[in-house]
Amino acid sequence: MDTNTQKKKLPDRPFYLPQGETTSSRIITEAKESLGNRTGLQAVVTKRPCTPRDATRSLFGASSSRTPENRPPSSFSLGSRHFDGSDTSRPASRGRLQPINHTPIFSTLSEEKPKIPTEEEIDSGLLPPKPPSDPNKVQRGKATRTRLQQSTSVESSLSSEVKSGLETSPSDGNQVIKNADESVRRVHSGPKERTPIPVEERGEGDGREMPHRAPSSASVRSPPRSAESRTGSGGTKRTSSAGSTGRGGSAGRREEETAEEALFFSQNITPLLDRMTDASSKKDAKRLGQVTEELYSLLQKENLLGRSCKQRTTILKSIFKLLDVEDSRIQLKLARLILALKVTGTNLLSACKLVFKISRNEKNDPEFLKGDILDVLMDTLKSTDPFNASEALVFCIGSLKLLTGNSTIVKQLVKKDCIESLAILLNSINKTIREGSEPTTQIGNILIQATAALRNLADAGSSRERLLGCQAIESLCLIIDSFTSDGDLMLNISRIFSKVTLHTDCCTALADYPTSYKSFVSVLQKHQHKSDVVVRVSFVLGNMTAKNEVARLRLFQEAGSFDILLALFRFYLEQDVKNQGKEVKKEVTEDGSTVNKTEDVLIKVIRVIANLSINENVGPVICSNYQCVDYLLKVLETKDVSSSEELVLNTVATINNLSFYNTKTSAITTHQVRVLEALLKLVLANNMEAMVEACRVFANLTRQRVVRDFLTEQKIDRMLVTMLDSGNREVVYISCGVLINFMVDEEKRPMLKQEHGIRKLVEVLRDFSKTDWELASLVCQILWNYSGKITSSNDCFGQQESQDLMELLMELLDRDSALDLSFKEDEEMTDYFEETWTEQFCPVAEQLLQRIETHQSDLEPLENPSGS
Repeated sequence: MDTNTQKKKLPDRPFYLPQGETTSSRIITEAKESLGNRTGLQAVVTKRPCTPRDATRSLFGASSSRTPENRPPSSFSLGSRHFDGSDTSRPASRGRLQPINHTPIFSTLSEEKPKIPTEEEIDSGLLPPKPPSDPNKVQRGKATRTRLQQSTSVESSLSSEVKSGLETSPSDGNQVIKNADESVRRVHSGPKERTPIPVEERGEGDGREMPHRAPSSASVRSPPRSAESRTGSGGTKRTSSAGSTGRGGSAGRREEETAEEALFFSQNITPLLDRMTDASSKKDAKRLGQVTEELYSLLQKENLLGRSCKQRTTILKSIFKLLDVEDSRIQLKLARLILALKVTGTNLLSACKLVFKISRNEKNDPEFLKGDILDVLMDTLKSTDPFNASEALVFCIGSLKLLTGNSTIVKQLVKKDCIESLAILLNSINKTIREGSEPTTQIGNILIQATAALRNLADAGSSRERLLGCQAIESLCLIIDSFTSDGDLMLNISRIFSKVTLHTDCCTALADYPTSYKSFVSVLQKHQHKSDVVVRVSFVLGNMTAKNEVARLRLFQEAGSFDILLALFRFYLEQDVKNQGKEVKKEVTEDGSTVNKTEDVLIKVIRVIANLSINENVGPVICSNYQCVDYLLKVLETKDVSSSEELVLNTVATINNLSFYNTKTSAITTHQVRVLEALLKLVLANNMEAMVEACRVFANLTRQRVVRDFLTEQKIDRMLVTMLDSGNREVVYISCGVLINFMVDEEKRPMLKQEHGIRKLVEVLRDFSKTDWELASLVCQILWNYSGKITSSNDCFGQQESQDLMELLMELLDRDSALDLSFKEDEEMTDYFEETWTEQFCPVAEQLLQRIETHQSDLEPLENPSGS
């Protein structure tokens, strides 16, 4: 409730007057809201921390703690020169070869001039054949027969020492053969050092490139190849087209292009490429975009996207040359085509950078809703290895993160299972870390983009069900454990949780996760002075403990949890005291409002303490903590409710919860005078909520006579009688709760009648009883305590009040009359009304009615008998 707004609307209305008309539905709503507030303990509600306004779209926000050398830049130049026309790069293999423990025998050959083998030596298979002078010349006859003989007899012909040398490799995984002139060559070196074999001499069904020489280590063990080069569709072995160079490329490194495929390329694809080049040279952006769409549609229709197209490299070379175009719409179409052709290495990185660069401009968002660019980005996300192409993945997910700032795109990405895909990525990273990999800065950069995207996706309507379904909450908890020191990442995760824990299902899932409490305590301990992290983690813990009794106990029992809460309380309270009198810079939020960050942290931390104290085992322990109570009182003593309303109200609510426990070691009882003095300021303030919260504390503290005497001196008892005129159900309820205690003291009872309290209580009974039997019971208890020394009902209550009270009680004790509600649309509330009428109201009302009737004089004066 905004008190300042009310003041503007109703400047002349006294605080105790009713606000608007009371309807049946409003009575039910108010009654439901009051059910959890009448036990003496209450969970504190607060606003979710506001996200600061980010004016720029970047990989990392302006407040990021990452240094430039530890993060990719958000701004960069990019053009055709950044793309590799051959597209031969491929992810590095993660397999490791066995280290060598023996020097190959060939490396110990003498340094004499190599001897040219004779024909007999070649035929015997003991020595490798002489390579042809022309590598491209096909040798048949004896050379062919020799190669076939070598494949079957080489192991039996060579000595065991030679075999040993062939089966080992140097420590770097490549065999080294030293020839007679001491020149060193790696067997697994690049294609420039290999001699291609004519097609006719290759083994059937094998498209690999074989060296045209005698069997060496390369013939004993084939060089490792990527998964894509090992198998094609249907499991048939074929060479990856990644290494093909088009029509002019090496035919020995890919499947041969059929005549039909070559004809299709020349008749359909080549003209489109030529038209694209022509449009680019003429700077006709519109035409270039149209032809690019035609090419994409053709390749998609013919199933030539991906890496299956024989002329893929030729197409990519042509596209790369067009990337200097300045129109971002055309760049996006070209980038989509490049990504759809499944580029790798530097080309993948450059393509993802290009998409990210385009997505930085909010004006380009509509372009991402055209065609299937979002599908291509999602496919890139799913197919990119976070460990072998980490930087490319950073820019790919970074683009998705920026696009999720658009609510329309968010809905599309949710439908395309973006949440599930990001959850799979998180799970993959967690699994690799569990297997022993060390968390790296680059993986952290990926996770920052992924969690920032999830933070925005969490606002979608079906996000909660999806997050729960793909176990994203559990994955985020594991990431907290692995990257606790990463402040940027912890901020993003806390933002996600601060959104989803507003809902009971997600809050319960997080509270049930076994290590969540330990994880959050570790984050608070590691980032104590990072207010944007602390405020959100505290908010999450406040949500977890608001309605979950088990969560309260488990959090408090977590090692060091309450100590860190007190440390945070002390640090930010000291910061707030230092800032008093100074003009504090407030943070501008997304909705344009401002917030004091220090106060916001205090609000959230105090809320956690308030919610913890609801637990009957935890509450007495916190109540006995003098340091905690001292900090709470300092807040009330240094802050004003008019300028820091939420902070003050949360603090009073916490003191109310602690004052509920009347233990011998209670710090509230020890400092009760200080507590009362602090609360008196709130009672006198023109703030209804502050007054109600203060009176809640009075209801607990007035169990002690010394407190009742102190408040009587301050005329608080008279103020409470005045509050009975309020139309606010809770205000009246709290006032009655305190007046019950005051009526215990006989010398304080006359005040009630003097202030017309009896009449006010009868009116309260009449107005609220049938919709609030708890309140009606309190009214009867006040009148019972008040009439403890009754001799005459009329003298005690007043003649009219006594008569009205007696009639009203008889009516309310009649079941048919009392429970004949004018509204029965809520079965739960109807059952509740009947239960409270039977168990709480009737017992005390019957006794009060009997007392009134017993002391009510029905005797009439006798008339003189006639004629006496």
